[in-house]
Amino acid sequence: MNRNFWIIALIAFINSLSFTILIPIIYLYGKRFGLSDFQTSLLFSIYSIAQFFATPVIGKLSDRFGRKPLLIISLAGTVIANLLAGTATTAIVLFLARFLDGITGGNASVAQAMISDVTSPENRAQGFGIFGAGLSLGFVLGPATSLLAQQISLGAAFLVSSTVALVALLITIFFVPEPLQTRAEKAHNIFDLGLGNLIRGLFMPKVGVLLIINFFIGTTFTIFTYAFQPYFLNVLGQNNRSLTTMFLLFGVLGAIMQTWGVSILKRKFSVVNILFLALFIRSLSFVLMPVLPIVIYFVAVSILFSLFNSLVQPAINTLISLNAKPQDQGTAMGLNASYLSIANGVGPVIAGMLIHQSNPQTYGYPLYLAGILTFLVLFLAIFTRQRYIPKVV
Repeated sequence: MNRNFWIIALIAFINSLSFTILIPIIYLYGKRFGLSDFQTSLLFSIYSIAQFFATPVIGKLSDRFGRKPLLIISLAGTVIANLLAGTATTAIVLFLARFLDGITGGNASVAQAMISDVTSPENRAQGFGIFGAGLSLGFVLGPATSLLAQQISLGAAFLVSSTVALVALLITIFFVPEPLQTRAEKAHNIFDLGLGNLIRGLFMPKVGVLLIINFFIGTTFTIFTYAFQPYFLNVLGQNNRSLTTMFLLFGVLGAIMQTWGVSILKRKFSVVNILFLALFIRSLSFVLMPVLPIVIYFVAVSILFSLFNSLVQPAINTLISLNAKPQDQGTAMGLNASYLSIANGVGPVIAGMLIHQSNPQTYGYPLYLAGILTFLVLFLAIFTRQRYIPKVV
């Protein structure tokens, strides 16, 4: 891996850190403004919906004008949005800040396209594995950083997030060269900014089926992520400190697997088979988690889950990258991130409909559902594999 790759991976880690600092405090921060539970949930959905529409536009523009300018714009949006949120005095400003962060939130997809630009097809799986490890490390350090910032105030977490994003912005401006060698042709229609690709992308040869598969993968995973915390706290009777330790465990194991694990498995298995294996273990883990309401048992299953779950997105990203044309890398990655964004809004709603506080047994229902649906996604991936297996795997 060359110098440019490691700089881009560093930016991806910093960006992930900026994002995950906010995860523990958005709900509480919304309550500070007197928002109801439903109104507070809109703080999550407005970000995901805005990102769903904006990400393919940013990806398309990055194919046309280069990765660096769009990454700069995207990071600058995060800096400004979180600064506004951290100093907001009204709920309207807070909602506007979340919308701005979402509408400029193509950081990850542009960074993924840059990874594709600076790695060879043979090294791309390892490259996306390291990229994913950086994201996992951000998911470990982000909540810990947030906890420290909250000692000052909830708004301080947004300001710290803004500062972290500013560091990534400065690194991009001064140290990242433009990696895109072949740019897409200029559009004949100036309004052709990629929104139509949300539909057309589904029909892209080899890429479209992967976008569909990854949308369902994302939906089943967010069903789990919503259900995991109330199950751990309410059914297993654990506290916030234990929950933080679990996130730390997930992040550390994920980072290890995405760096060394990917390279080891790649010697024996193709990327497609790694995806199948990871999906099988993920679905099996979801089904097994709520079988016994015992902490040690749950932790053991969670360790198995975290090791193989960390392989899913690097494998999917690699397959999309290998199947997309060089001039369409940004568009393909943007579409992928966009459909994952909408999945982030669908999964928690499904899980929330199954849970009833008056009946603790229902906390396990979303986990069973996530496991069953992931099995179905695995069957879909196997059944359609001839449509997306690349020449280099």
